[in-house]
Amino acid sequence: MISSVKNKIYIAMIKLFRILIVAVLLLTGCTDFLKEEMEGIYTSATFFQTDEHAMLALTAAYQPASFTSIENPLWVYGDVASDDAIKGGVPGDQSEIEFIGQFTYTRDNGFLESIWQRYYEGISRSNDVIYRLSANVSPEVKETTTAEAKFLRAYYYFHLVNIFGEIPLKVEPAVTEKDLHVPISSVAKIYEKIETDLIESAEALSATGVQQGRATKGAALGLLAKVYLFQKKYELCLNAIDDIELLGLYSLMPIYSHNFKFGTQNNAESLFEIQHLSDQDPFQGNILNQWFAPQAENGYFFNVPTKDFVSAFEKNADGASDPRLDYTLGREGSEWINGEAFDPTWSPTGYIQKKHLQPLSEIPAGLKGNGNLNYIFMRYAEILLIKAEALNELSRSTLALSPLNEVRKRARESFLYDESIQGFGAIPPNLLKDVVTTDQGILREIIRNERRVELGFEFHRFYDLMRYGKTYSEEKLSETNFQYDEHRFFPIPQNEVDINNQISN
Repeated sequence: MISSVKNKIYIAMIKLFRILIVAVLLLTGCTDFLKEEMEGIYTSATFFQTDEHAMLALTAAYQPASFTSIENPLWVYGDVASDDAIKGGVPGDQSEIEFIGQFTYTRDNGFLESIWQRYYEGISRSNDVIYRLSANVSPEVKETTTAEAKFLRAYYYFHLVNIFGEIPLKVEPAVTEKDLHVPISSVAKIYEKIETDLIESAEALSATGVQQGRATKGAALGLLAKVYLFQKKYELCLNAIDDIELLGLYSLMPIYSHNFKFGTQNNAESLFEIQHLSDQDPFQGNILNQWFAPQAENGYFFNVPTKDFVSAFEKNADGASDPRLDYTLGREGSEWINGEAFDPTWSPTGYIQKKHLQPLSEIPAGLKGNGNLNYIFMRYAEILLIKAEALNELSRSTLALSPLNEVRKRARESFLYDESIQGFGAIPPNLLKDVVTTDQGILREIIRNERRVELGFEFHRFYDLMRYGKTYSEEKLSETNFQYDEHRFFPIPQNEVDINNQISN
């Protein structure tokens, strides 16, 4: 079933590309270009007419969220721009990534343009689903596909507003040339639209979803809780989490690493993950498997962890580490994903992350860029940490301890459930003890660090640094050129400034 869903994404892409070609001809006045109807090609007048068309258009709207090409460099913003990672790779290769990581970029940086274009393409495809479905589409299919498209539009806007700040708010299909030139909206207005889309999406979607990999009520509520948290709307955040918990569907996996292995994907901890599948034509594989892997495995070893990130993991008096450290990355003295000893010379920092990599037994070196690991955008562990943070910020610090300690308990109990872990069978003394302090300031720092180690290399850290504010972010990024007042948001790409006459430099 997963393969069928993913194949539909690419079928839909091809058909929508044909629609776009026809639309461009119409917009540029080439009405006499063809005198006869072309068979086998959809136009905006003949597509969006059936349930099948609706599903094809919807699955095409999912595609820009995938990591099937470097055109989705979300990791550059989530990790490299933060204190968790540096560019890595061969010196000089993909230098525009390093410019972002060091905050020496310019508007014409290609990685700014890539994520802008890709996520606005996702928004455009979502708008088509929301507004173009005809009366011939069955009410049930129309309701579901529209709700999923609203979730996707909210997902894309959530990333764009966190990366770029004030951006154009496009909520309808572009029909005329004027529709292509949209002025920027405030961050507050973008978030308002995201909230509306997610509330409407959550009301219409089922708890279990139509097919694996598609948005559900839990996914919409989870992103809504995060959106509220980012805006410091803590009571509303907790209300959304209450609704998630009432579903009774989500729980922590006993073994942390099972969230990042091919055989245990789409599990009980996952609220929303982006699907990938290798060995498909058209291509559906996850290229991050090659971009992040060591050169010895035909990888490019980008996005490598920093020593500062490693130091965020707790140790006990005997030197035993939080097991999430070795689940997250390879380091000297540890076993690599293929079973051999990790070689610290594989990386300029001595570390390589594991969460997006597969062993050679699953994806051989010759097919390294064709992985089939999904990208987990949101899992239940984050919901628990969001709940802990919201409760603490509302001065309910005693109540915040329970969800926080639930996450820590799972981490330390990996020693009881994972037979492959060194030291299996007994939790090292005093490692990851339950937090007991109710001092709001101290607990705030503990929760922030817990988010960092629990969600490391899942592309969240930079957003967190920015929402924590000027003092915190400038301290954490002190080894770069970052200045909060100048770099809080990345600039709108030069190409967009050039073509949108409603945006000025």
